Parts: sequence; C-alpha cells; structure tokens
Amino acid sequence: MLALAVEPLCHPRRSCPLISTDVKTERRRTEVDLTVIVICSIVPLALYMAFNPQITSLMENPEAHILTRLLSVAVFQFGTAGLGITIVSLLRKESFVKHGLTSANLPKAVILSALATLPHLAYRVSAGTLTGYMPFRQVRFTNEILASGFPVNVIGMAVVATAWGFFEGLNYAFISDKIHKLYLPKGVWLNWGAIACGVFCLLIHGLVGVTPDALMEAVTVFAIIYGMLVVKEQTGNAWGTVFVFLFFWNAI
Repeated sequence: MLALAVEPLCHPRRSCPLISTDVKTERRRTEVDLTVIVICSIVPLALYMAFNPQITSLMENPEAHILTRLLSVAVFQFGTAGLGITIVSLLRKESFVKHGLTSANLPKAVILSALATLPHLAYRVSAGTLTGYMPFRQVRFTNEILASGFPVNVIGMAVVATAWGFFEGLNYAFISDKIHKLYLPKGVWLNWGAIACGVFCLLIHGLVGVTPDALMEAVTVFAIIYGMLVVKEQTGNAWGTVFVFLFFWNAI
C-alpha cells in the first residue's frame, strides 16, 4: 500500500530528464572511450611506419640483445592492441573482469571460440598453406627466443604471449563491449560489436583483396573474430578470445 502512495520518479507519459541525461552522458563517455582506443591504435602504427628503417635496423642487429630487439617491436604491438583499453580501464576504473576475464563459463567460451577457427583452418588446408603448428610461430623472434637459455627464453615468451596473445584477444572483447553500449546486438547473430571488430581486423592486417583466394581468406578470418565475439557476448567470458590469440592466431 505504501508503494501506491509514492509518486513514481517519472510518470509514464512524461519525459524523464534525469534518466535521459544519464543515458546521454554514458553515450558520450563511451564515444570518448572508443576515440581514445582508436587513437592509441593508430598512433603506434603511424610511428612504426615512420621509423620503420630504424626499427628494422635494430631488429636485425645481431649485436643487440634478443630482449632489446623483441621489446623494440612489442612496444608497438602493445600500443596498437592494448594501450588504449588499458588507459580507458584506468580512467574509468573498469576492471578487465568486467569485460569477461572471469572463470564463469570458461570451458564453454574456450571450446566454442576454438570452433570459430575451423573455417579458416579448413581454408588453409585446402589452399595448401598449412605447413605446421606452433603458438606464435609467425612472431618474428619466437624461434630465437626459444633457443635462448633460461631465463631469457621464459621472459621473452612471456612478453610475446602478453603483447601478441593476451592483450590482442582482450582488445577485441573490450572494444566490442564498448560498441554494444552504443548499438545493442539484435539477437544472437546480428552483433554490431563483432561486425565492427571483424572489419577492423581485416583492415588492420591488410586482409582485403579481390581475388577468390583473398576473399576466402578474408571471410574465414572475419569468421574467427565474429565467432569468438558472439561467444563472448553469449557466455560473458572473454577468455575464449584470448585463447584464440594465444594458441591459434599466429600459430599456423
């Protein structure tokens, strides 16, 4: 009875300026967050291209320590896929747990995300370009790091796994979450965050072509990003996206 005597905060037929203001403020915050992430992704790439001769010279210098050469590239990798979400997380006091780094539904997220890689794996087999498997085999310094003695090999692989695995996978989950604050998914399959991240991945890795082979590669790569982010949305767990980048992305 007490509830009936209390007037609602907002009448159903009246405007609700308080809620409207909160929604607009949250949208602006989200737009700023995405802008920060995009800028932090573009600037390291631009710097890498601008100073490519100097960076390449350092990477190929046999007199420089392997960890020095690795870090000269890892810093740009982290800048492109990691710095932006780290800055936003600190500014907004948002734990990465909020974006899916939780134990809830972990096995389900990992298994379903792994299934999203099957179309690309099938494409590579049919194209005859699958020559082997080893996590991070496509990262420039992996073999040299593994051949180094302890503790260099452990430190080096930790850097590789962090920059090329953990943060690159989490980066997509984080960005997708932010996009969902602006454009809610329409059901299971019409997922705007997954679509935007899939397109961004194709552009950032230059996987855009007009030949049948290039188109097939682009479609299967898009399927990886889209599939793992749909899984993340449905399970609430981002470890599946991290798993893909730790054990598949640079492994074949």
